Amino acid sequence: MDDVITWNEDGAERSARWRSAGGAPAPRRVVPADDTMRADDAYRLVSQGTALLWRGDYRNARTLLQALARRVDRPRRRPRAVPEGVQAFHLFRQARAQRARTLGLLLVPFAPGHVLDLRHAPDVRDASTEVHGPADEPYAASLRDVLGLVGAHEWRVKGVPVPALGGDRVHPHHGVFSPVRGEYVDLVARAPLPSTARAFDVGTGTGVLAAVLARRGVADIVATDAEPRALACARENLDRLGYARTVRVVRADLFPAGRAPLIVCNPPWLPGKPASPLEHAVYDPDSRMLRGFLAGLPDHLEPGGEGWLILSDLAEHLGLRTREELLALFRESGLKVVDRDDVRPRHPKALDPADPLHAARAAEVTSLWRLTV
Repeated sequence: MDDVITWNEDGAERSARWRSAGGAPAPRRVVPADDTMRADDAYRLVSQGTALLWRGDYRNARTLLQALARRVDRPRRRPRAVPEGVQAFHLFRQARAQRARTLGLLLVPFAPGHVLDLRHAPDVRDASTEVHGPADEPYAASLRDVLGLVGAHEWRVKGVPVPALGGDRVHPHHGVFSPVRGEYVDLVARAPLPSTARAFDVGTGTGVLAAVLARRGVADIVATDAEPRALACARENLDRLGYARTVRVVRADLFPAGRAPLIVCNPPWLPGKPASPLEHAVYDPDSRMLRGFLAGLPDHLEPGGEGWLILSDLAEHLGLRTREELLALFRESGLKVVDRDDVRPRHPKALDPADPLHAARAAEVTSLWRLTV
């Protein structure tokens, strides 16, 4: 998102272009800050919605951001009744959103060409160009946002090893969900194939599931996505893995044209409104993608074919959707369940009692539903 911020400095009003990879709006109140600012004073300002445009040393900006995070995360007085289910989930999301807004108010200046204009600043030109494109004018951005770009760039360069691909790596782009939770990939790698002739991968993301199907011998695969970043990411990964001739990546809201004996979809697992580009892989407003996939399966499956729905039941444990509601969606679409394969999550949060959603995460199961018309 491009906008403009303004502030007073040295007796004059100044302005700069605002850039946010996550789509955050430009802060309305901005004041300059430097190495002399105390963490408590900085926290008071950002808590009131005032952004700090950093003029000091980059390393001190990192230190201040950590100090702000400690203050934001300081334990509050616990309520008499500990919230559970839907209430706990909504409070968790509110707290996360407020934390992101507060920490996002420490800003850093850029010179043209994505040069971070601070003493001892690292070279972030490649990471910034990958997301924002060229920059021929100065601008400001959230330090937290910049660190996210740098982290995403490192993931893109190093890649994520995928055991189901024989240890080959998938390289996620910024804003495209990384396959760090490998259990859903393992489900696709071991489910019995109804056919190796053709398959659709709906909502391909990084292209990892299309690559797994190609590795398993499916001869013709069409992978779809609606997001340009995901399409570019999938094409790059499939080309690197040697499956560019087997898998065609096309832009589509859900299904490509035609029919296939196997259609795979790993939609966002939680009904809800995403708050950032990356959250589109986690939150599905009103379960739109889930409903669209199930409703469209009968018109795109070949006779005797199977639709594979990979879905976590975390929404059920949070009270956001019931199992009966999911089964009702199957019935309404004219689908029946052939089989279901389940796997427990392996991510660290499932084992962390301090996590606000620990009870739901500990009970979570990810399933591959094999559906037919």
